[in-house]
Amino acid sequence: MLLLLTVLTLAVTAIVVLVLVVYLVATIVHLRRADRNLEQLAGGLRAVQGHVKPLPQHLTTINGALGTLRDDLVATNRHLAVVRGVLRR
Repeated sequence: MLLLLTVLTLAVTAIVVLVLVVYLVATIVHLRRADRNLEQLAGGLRAVQGHVKPLPQHLTTINGALGTLRDDLVATNRHLAVVRGVLRR
């Protein structure tokens, strides 16, 4: 009986250790894949950072042009309001 319990205890212990080893190896594999993906993501973010550096200059230029366009449209709207008033008479 004691021999049977010893063998069963060793078998269960071996199974638990084997399952734990498989689980830890799978964890290592997934962490390495995640590390690889994070490296690619970091590289992509560095590329994006390089592409957006000139944006403040361009946005300042665009903002100035849009301000001028807005002023012209407001003036055109005033002129059209005057024309509408004349045509209603």
